[in-house]
Amino acid sequence: MRLAVAQFLVLVFLLSAPFWALGYWWDVQLLPGLPLSAFMVVCPSAAAAIMVLREGGAAALWRFLAQAFDFQRMPGWAWLAALGVMPCVMLVCAWLQAIGGKELPAFTGEWGQSLALFLLFLVAATLEELGWTGYATRRLLGRCSTLATGLLVGGIAVAWHVIPLLQVERSWDWIGWWALGTLLRRLLIVLIYARGGCSVFGASLFHAMSNLSWMLYPVIGSHYDPMLTATVLGACACIALGADALVRQRQARGRSPVAG
Repeated sequence: MRLAVAQFLVLVFLLSAPFWALGYWWDVQLLPGLPLSAFMVVCPSAAAAIMVLREGGAAALWRFLAQAFDFQRMPGWAWLAALGVMPCVMLVCAWLQAIGGKELPAFTGEWGQSLALFLLFLVAATLEELGWTGYATRRLLGRCSTLATGLLVGGIAVAWHVIPLLQVERSWDWIGWWALGTLLRRLLIVLIYARGGCSVFGASLFHAMSNLSWMLYPVIGSHYDPMLTATVLGACACIALGADALVRQRQARGRSPVAG
């Protein structure tokens, strides 16, 4: 199982190389902060599809792709977490910047434009999460804890994004804090997936809302503070891990034999 995940990860990086080259040769941004190499979002799902097809044939591939629409697996709290955590995190960040004396411009985007961005980000997130969650996380959770799985998948995803971030001239300090925030976001995604019905759609929804919250942060993400965001996400991750530990403890007590 771990060998299959390792092969998947190697394949993701091999498939991504042409897109990194594309971003290197053409200095064009699809959206602010998104170089041409952002088209590499197709690579996690493509690599996973190749692995699944090799392992189980066409029938297994169709079952794998169907995970993109498995929203019926999600309990109510998972919907709230996937839709609401990242907007709330960014609102807290805006509040902290405001009380720190930084004036932020008001939201100026149109709701129709925001909806279009959300749909675009949901498609892109699904292409990523079919690989990161539907393939890698699903297999790793059978042998690793949620914490270890989140850190492993998150670390790989961070490394995968470094070249595109450098192509839009992000500083190493910015990348470092963004990387910490991304690790914490991945941990939250893994927790929601593991405890929320194992829904890939839920992971994609969280991912899409994260990207949308960043893009709508004033102005088109220009006031986004990766250090502040990572700090707030750290608090969220600690709360989520604590809640998860309590749930597991209660479940263990419920399974233990009652002394007579």
